[in-house]
Amino acid sequence: GSQFAVVAAREAGADAGFQSDDPDLAKADVVIGIGVGGMNTLDDSFHRIYGERGRGVHPLTIPKLMTNAPASQISMDLGLRGNTFAVASACASGSHAIGLAFRAILHGDCDIALAGGSEACITNGTLVGWSALRILSRDTCRPFASNRNGLVLGEGSAILVLEEWERAVARNARIYAELVGFGANADAGDLTSPDQSGAEAAMRRALASAGLAPGAIDYVNAHGTGTLMNDIVESRAIRAVFPADGLPLVSSIKGVLGHCLGAAGALEALATALTLYHQLVPPTANCTEPDEECGLDVVAEGARPARVRHALSNSFAFGGLNAVLAFSAWKPITSGPNPAM
Repeated sequence: GSQFAVVAAREAGADAGFQSDDPDLAKADVVIGIGVGGMNTLDDSFHRIYGERGRGVHPLTIPKLMTNAPASQISMDLGLRGNTFAVASACASGSHAIGLAFRAILHGDCDIALAGGSEACITNGTLVGWSALRILSRDTCRPFASNRNGLVLGEGSAILVLEEWERAVARNARIYAELVGFGANADAGDLTSPDQSGAEAAMRRALASAGLAPGAIDYVNAHGTGTLMNDIVESRAIRAVFPADGLPLVSSIKGVLGHCLGAAGALEALATALTLYHQLVPPTANCTEPDEECGLDVVAEGARPARVRHALSNSFAFGGLNAVLAFSAWKPITSGPNPAM
């Protein structure tokens, strides 16, 4: 997870046009979401202890296990000395991390933050645990499809550079989108089952934070895990929040990337920002038979050029923890797709 995060952070900093010796960058905050921590280290240690009957473990086992390792490694690799910490809220971790960094900038605590998520969770032990939940797909992930049968795990990292608006404009930074709102809450209900009212409330909080009416949203990057229950509950929540005669386009990128747990919300936030930048909605891979019961305009096969002024990115996690980010196109969108924007 730390390796993924450091590489992604280096790429993000370079893409944002920062030099490694930039004194303002050195003051940046680092907020990284992670779901389960050092599972490769844990798996290896358990094998040594129980499988090899007491063989010693690596001397850095505990530092490698720490949930804050990716955030700390980014700060050390790039020399960032701002407020640096980890966020652990299962599948919503990446979105929570970005939302908290967004609030820090709004409150004047910092001008620049590196925020996102990272996960390296595909180990034998992890897969056995997920298999026991009986929600893994037998073949592939098909979000919002009538023949969906579960999720597929993924891993990786996405890091976003968040910067105070006037500062970014003044230095002529490449701006992909404007982060304008963050809504989060808890279902206070079931440990694993999604809750329609909680998802609705989180989306409404994000809209209120952004000062946007539901009708202004042109696209929702859905949590869209591909499980039977999640997709229908999320669909009902979307239909409840948005006007029936103006439902936004919806897609899930988990059909391509899998469910990256703590990194999922960050990867999806990045995809949402790029949607606004390119005015091109990503498709929902493998959804060849959209489920009519979901009742959504799912972008199913092939990316769809569309006018996207404002968008939401949804993350609904185990434990009933919900986080929704609201983004706006950073230039006025007055007509159809403008890929050259």
